[in-house]
Parts: sequence; C-alpha cells; structure tokens
Amino acid sequence: MSITSEQSTGPGSTRATTTALANTSGHGSPATDKIFSGISLAAGVLILVVLAAVAIFLVAMASDTFAADPTELTGGKGFASYIWPLVVGTLIAATIALLLATPVGIGVALFISHYAPAKFAKPVGYVIDLLAAIPSVIFGAWGASVLAPHVVPFYNWLGKHFGFLPIFEGPASQTGKTILTAGIVLAIMILPIITAMCREIFLQTPKLQEEAALGLGATRWEMIRMTVFPFARAGIISSVMLALGRALGETMAVTLVLAGGPFNPSLIQSGNQTVASEIALNFPEAYGIRMSELIAAGLVLFVITLLVNVLARFIVSRYNTGVE
Repeated sequence: MSITSEQSTGPGSTRATTTALANTSGHGSPATDKIFSGISLAAGVLILVVLAAVAIFLVAMASDTFAADPTELTGGKGFASYIWPLVVGTLIAATIALLLATPVGIGVALFISHYAPAKFAKPVGYVIDLLAAIPSVIFGAWGASVLAPHVVPFYNWLGKHFGFLPIFEGPASQTGKTILTAGIVLAIMILPIITAMCREIFLQTPKLQEEAALGLGATRWEMIRMTVFPFARAGIISSVMLALGRALGETMAVTLVLAGGPFNPSLIQSGNQTVASEIALNFPEAYGIRMSELIAAGLVLFVITLLVNVLARFIVSRYNTGVE
C-alpha cells in the first residue's frame, strides 16, 4: 500500500503513468508509425500507378483513331465531329441531373439533420442510403418501362407551350426516351450521394455555434444560413462534384433510357446520346478502327471526369483556406 501511495502521490507519477500506458498499449511506437506511413504511401502510389496505366492504355489503343484519315471514321468528318455531340449530350444529361438532385438532396439532408424527429429521421436516412445500393440497370429498366411513357403528356405540354425555346422544340417523342428522361433517372441515382454526404456534414456543425445563433434570437432557418451552410460549404461542393462524376460516367441506366440516334438539341425529342451509352451500344460488335474510335471516346470521357475531379479539389481547397 505504501508503494502504491508513493507512486500515486509522487511529483512525477502522472507523467510516468502516462508513459507506461503508452508503452504497454503500443501507441506512439516509432515502428508502428513507420509501418502505417509505409502502407499509406504504398496505397497512394498504387492509385497513381493504376490511373497512369489506364491513361496509357487508352492513349495507346486510341492512337489509330487520331492517326486515321477522317473519312475512315464514323460520319466521315473526323473524330472531333463524331465525339462533340456525344460530349454535349453527356454534359446535358449530367447538368439536368445536378439541377434536379442538388436542391432535393440538400433539402432532405437538412430535414434529416435539423428538422425531423430522431425516430423519423433514421428511417428516412436508411431509405435514402438504400437507393445507392440499387443497381443502375434497375434504374434504367424502370426509367425506360415506367417513367418514360408517363412523362409523354408532360413533354407534349412543354412542346406546345414552350416550343419557341430550342430545348423544348417539338414534336415531343411519343416513347418518352429522351435526354430529359435520362437526366431525371440520373438525378434519382445521384440523390443518395448528395444527401448522405450533406447529412453527415450538417451533423458535424459545432453545436455551440448553433446554440449561440438561437440564443441571439435567430430562427431555425436563420441559424442554418448563418452557421450550418458556411460550415458545410466545402462539403456540399464536394458532394455535388462527386455526384457529377457519377452522372458523367453512368452507362447502363442511360443506355436503356435513351432511344439512340443523332444528337438533337431538343430535350424532349429522341436521338440524344452520351459517350458512355455510345460505347456500351457499339463496343460488343466493334473491331479495327471502330474499336479504336470507341476507346478514343472513352479517353475523352476519362479526361472530362479527371478535369471535374481536379476542379472539385481546387474549389474545396479554395473554400477551406478561406480564399474568396
């Protein structure tokens, strides 16, 4: 007992006890730190190696397309004239999806984190998360067989009342398989990404800041605007850009929904196509220069996705450092 008392009341007892616990538990060990650092470095290098390997493969396989005579390619006018409508269709579908999914996703995340009772918020969160587990082919089949026929009356209405706008120029497709339908399906697919990420970020807002705003007389919505949104701004941008990357690269859902054919500037007419769906529809039967052309299209999509992620990192780092 005397030994224990002396150790517990000695001047260096706290420091000694802390050091002993750290040594026995393995925390702070230089060897452990080196192992963990090495594993982390290897994982980062592996990602860069795989990314570089994919880029090298795409460039090598697409080189025949860039060196070929324009008349040998699809359309006979060169690769640029072939890929440009596909890129525009891809960007249009992704933009429609973001415009529809972003406000809904942020709103649902706010409802779950700051408005809904706990007993109700958890089931809603689980349902949103389950949407991310549904295969994309299911979304595509639902969009083609269920959603597309039901939106035809709405497309006819758009063509009748807003047909003076090029994007709603009629006559509307009577199958409903248009780029607007594909955008709606993509919006449903990326909704869980935006909602889940925003929900977690909203929940991490410092409670002291929220309570201080409420204590000063702010309403709940004013508190959200003053504390939650500024705190979560970088996270919201990250979730939106991640969802954009998913929308740009989606293949099966868009392939099943779109009718195919040449590009059409109207959102309610059939004929629009995306890079991913073009590759999926034609790659199984492609050979020779046609296969190289499709791989070159994949290279373009790879570059677009890479640029989107680089832009996302730049925007997030800009907001995190407080640069306006």
